Amino acid sequence: MQDTLAKAAAVRLVIFDVDGVLTDGSLFFSDRGEEFKIFNARDGHGLKMLQRSGVEVAILSGRRSAAVQTRMQALGIRHVHQGLEDKGPAFEALITELGIGADQVAYAGDDVIDLPVMCRVGLAIAVSDAHPLVRQHAHWQTTLPGGRGAAREVCELIMEAQGTLQPAMAGYISR
Repeated sequence: MQDTLAKAAAVRLVIFDVDGVLTDGSLFFSDRGEEFKIFNARDGHGLKMLQRSGVEVAILSGRRSAAVQTRMQALGIRHVHQGLEDKGPAFEALITELGIGADQVAYAGDDVIDLPVMCRVGLAIAVSDAHPLVRQHAHWQTTLPGGRGAAREVCELIMEAQGTLQPAMAGYISR
């Protein structure tokens, strides 16, 4: 765990996949073809707390969805890249834009499409219900599944390692 905390302390950008990480991976379609996703409100608050702590948050998704754009806009996430068959070029563009190294990035994923980026970052994270190969190549695994609190765990791990979690929590009980 000490190695994980040391890696988390260096993180300046956390990248999340969407389907299977910020959602449980289920896809819902109406009779008219409209797509619906279910996001966890506690995950959303974790993403907001992480951003307030000074860590950038980005989304790299293989699918394209208006629901994702709407949710990420509500959370104030400005780096949202969707419809990516290969997440590598978007990852490279992000670290160049932010002026950081790959070792300062954490990536949370669940499926094999996430592995090329996970194998390059400083802290690769698999949700508990990720594909076995993804879990095998992760530095750390959440205890909760995607869409059910895994993202909140990631946010709190990074904040704990950087010493920002306890002050943030203290702010809620001292009001």
